[in-house]
Amino acid sequence: MYNVNKKKINYSEDVYYFDIYTNNYPVTIHRKDRELAIKTFRRYQKAGKRCQWLGRWNGKKFEDNQVFAS
Repeated sequence: MYNVNKKKINYSEDVYYFDIYTNNYPVTIHRKDRELAIKTFRRYQKAGKRCQWLGRWNGKKFEDNQVFAS
């Protein structure tokens, strides 16, 4: 069994975030550009990875959390 310490993530404002799950542990990935973030997110989905879109961090909560919205 792995002993995994949860790291506190310092989210930056106006940056897009999504999680990729490897061995049931989330790895948080971020991109500054929305289109690049969606492209990267879809690439992981296409590769068969389990992903969760978080959205754009505004300093208090995630906004724009619909990945397929235009």
